[in-house]
Amino acid sequence: MDSVIKSLVVYFVLWLVIRSSGRRTLGQLTVFDFILFLIVGGAAQRALMAQDYSLTHAFLVIATFVITDIAVSLVERDVPSMAKILKGVPTVVVENGHVLSGRLRRARLTEEDVLEAARRTHGLERMDEIKFAIFEASGRISIIPKRNIAAGENGSASGGD
Repeated sequence: MDSVIKSLVVYFVLWLVIRSSGRRTLGQLTVFDFILFLIVGGAAQRALMAQDYSLTHAFLVIATFVITDIAVSLVERDVPSMAKILKGVPTVVVENGHVLSGRLRRARLTEEDVLEAARRTHGLERMDEIKFAIFEASGRISIIPKRNIAAGENGSASGGD
């Protein structure tokens, strides 16, 4: 039973640490982040296993993590207010081509990060081509481009004929 309690404590402490590090860490894993996660994983493993390196103990720890993860995902699915706390919420960082500097800073993103996502997903080169840039709870940046007004007018005119 001690292993299960330790596993639960470690699970929630690691969740808290990773969650507090921000969504960017999850969406854009740098070499430093990767090394940090390896070190944290090794430290957590030593704390969980203590002096007991038996296969049974290892399976018990793994099973506790898997069951806890399933329980957390069910809570996220069934309790929307908890989902916001556990997963986070999307944040608009660019609106109609204008950078929302405070939100960008809180998300620990740069304008270049947004432009990179815009180039990668839509081939956009300038901020004024972006209607919305949204920093998702997953750590990814979603880009909604501005519609080409001339193309939109041509499309609606030809659709009416």
